[in-house]
Amino acid sequence: MEEEIVDADPTRDVKRVQYVTKRHHTWTLDEVDQFEHRHPVGTKPRLAFALLLYTACRREDAPRLGPQHISGGRLRYVQAKNEHRKPISMDVPVFPDLAEAIAAAPSAHLTFLVTEYGKQFSTAGFGNRFREWCDQAGLPHCSAHGLRKATAARLAERGCTPHEIMAVTGHQTLEEVERYTREAQRAGLADSAWERYAKGQRGPTADAGSGPTSIKSLSEIAKNAPVALPRGIEPLFSP
Repeated sequence: MEEEIVDADPTRDVKRVQYVTKRHHTWTLDEVDQFEHRHPVGTKPRLAFALLLYTACRREDAPRLGPQHISGGRLRYVQAKNEHRKPISMDVPVFPDLAEAIAAAPSAHLTFLVTEYGKQFSTAGFGNRFREWCDQAGLPHCSAHGLRKATAARLAERGCTPHEIMAVTGHQTLEEVERYTREAQRAGLADSAWERYAKGQRGPTADAGSGPTSIKSLSEIAKNAPVALPRGIEPLFSP
């Protein structure tokens, strides 16, 4: 139609096919502790884990990160996904646990993570190796991508806005990030619903001189929401 070859779009009334894909499991607090207990600070698995968890990077990004990407307490790199078509530059603070893991496993290479032969991991090779490290920790259902989801979920639980989360994960659309936010609030919403039921309330009410109670409820949800990661996410260096 744009080229004026046809007068009508034959696909106009065709319904979109709904695809159901298997979602990666989001790591829980207990699973994070279990992995850290099996792979202590100073080991290669722990360094890989920290890179994934505290940067929210993808599986293809972690093997490419190295000392040259850190300056002034910040980690700056270009995401591998779509780097030749629509590159996305990341600029995130280095968090304390990541700094500790890097310092405990110094690298003489251009990348923090290398194979047993001193070579850079391929994306598939790193994925397979991380899979083995998860299996060793008794976490066969956990994955590298699940850590990226866990970080996004934790940020949502802490009350971060979708745009703040996007600045950490590098997502370019709000749709995926808003899903993390909804999932993070779901448990808290269920708790508040039962609290109202127990108190005989039929819905939100507002105190005199105050705004809607939904604002207060959301703050309580953010405070009491289940935690996906073991520690808070605070920058090592203040801006």
